[in-house]
Amino acid sequence: MTSAMEAHGLAKRYRRRPGPALQDCAFRLPAGRVCALVGPNGAGKSTLLALAAGLLRPTAGTIRILGTDPASARDRVAYVAQDKPLYPQLTIAETLHMGRELNPGRWDAGTAERVVGTLDHATRVRALSGGQRTRVALALALGKRPELLLLDEPMADLDPLARHQLMGTLMADAAERGTTVVMSSHILTELEGACDFLLLVDGGHIRLGGGIDDVLAAHTLVTGPVGDLAPHTVVESRVTGRQLTALVRHDGPVDPTTWHTTEPSLEDLLLAHLRAPDAPALLTPSAAPATHGTVAA
Repeated sequence: MTSAMEAHGLAKRYRRRPGPALQDCAFRLPAGRVCALVGPNGAGKSTLLALAAGLLRPTAGTIRILGTDPASARDRVAYVAQDKPLYPQLTIAETLHMGRELNPGRWDAGTAERVVGTLDHATRVRALSGGQRTRVALALALGKRPELLLLDEPMADLDPLARHQLMGTLMADAAERGTTVVMSSHILTELEGACDFLLLVDGGHIRLGGGIDDVLAAHTLVTGPVGDLAPHTVVESRVTGRQLTALVRHDGPVDPTTWHTTEPSLEDLLLAHLRAPDAPALLTPSAAPATHGTVAA
């Protein structure tokens, strides 16, 4: 399958920051997927998105976007950063006109207008609220009709209703055009309902990668008496009285006479991996780079 993003040995260091922001990252994101990019603050999510957008250069390794380097793919990529940078002196109408002029032959005025909604086009950007600026920034991004859409905490400034409406518009547009979307967010319930692919970044490394259903199916929550869970890889375990609860990776069948098993939720899975930074990383086959061997689910 065609890759929207593919990284090999990707690393990024900043001169004034101790330690790498990203280190030895290798993964693949197939085209047409909606990817949740998750991880704690400072994990490297924003750095990864900026590298994909061509705004930063790697310290080591490579990242390819839509089959080429990020600079060559720039016309086919839209990126909305956390701070939603816009020209404050321009009106909304002037901002949309700029989007049309910068994207000749690609600009979709109808989509941009639909995202802006009922905002007064004569209002200057400097007078907009945070949520209104988000609408304008997303209108510029979607109006470009990108093949790859990179969103860094896109809905953080929006109230719940506006978030729900814009997420619906975003997902409908992605489905209609086959757009690949990479979206970072701390709102796990928002991602779980919208995304079908997962990249968990923690400590500058890719800890989990693959289709969400595949990653969830590779794990089981087990509950039972304190005992040996071999041969399973234990991601996290905790003991309450005489009972053990653990998230394990499938390394063979779980004995149903000893353990009660349930499928973890996405939140269960992510929190367990974040609480257990030494748990081994997992890339399912769909997330494995073409020339690198990985652990398969």
